[in-house]
Amino acid sequence: MREPRSLESSRCPRCDQVLVRRPARSAERSLAWLIAGLICYVPANVLPVVHTSGVGGGQDSTILSGIISFWRAGALDIAALIFLASVAVPSGKFLVLGLLLRDRERGSPMERLTRARLYRVVELIGYWSMLDVVVVALTSALLQFKVLGTAEPRLGIVFFCAVVVATMLAAQSFDPRLVWDEERS
Repeated sequence: MREPRSLESSRCPRCDQVLVRRPARSAERSLAWLIAGLICYVPANVLPVVHTSGVGGGQDSTILSGIISFWRAGALDIAALIFLASVAVPSGKFLVLGLLLRDRERGSPMERLTRARLYRVVELIGYWSMLDVVVVALTSALLQFKVLGTAEPRLGIVFFCAVVVATMLAAQSFDPRLVWDEERS
């Protein structure tokens, strides 16, 4: 008869995969990161993210004012892309992670497979969340070489970066095995 091995080196007797111990308090850590992201989301949308200046003067732009400016200028594709990356994706991540954490505590009205798919979507879109930050950085870099205009990042972009990082950490902190746990009575 074999001696039991430690969990870190144990393998599943059925599929021979390495067994990994569950992280302690993953739901609590995920909730903490989610709350931090929500707190940073307010100044990220209220404070200017970029200051542009040119021959006609300068102006600060928030995320929403930038979307409206592009929309009015006829650049609907850029306005839609910024809306998707800056408003829809973070809001969707907050909503889905909040639902997963709530359903873990209360017992879920959703199917486990649906919850698992939602988690995978949040994890997948997390990598594209920095798109706005990249757009501001590229715009700032490109306009620095122009004689007629400049663009400088502002404090709002720092808060938006914090939102992105916090939501990515919230998704990574959440143990997806919680989706498959038995429902609580």
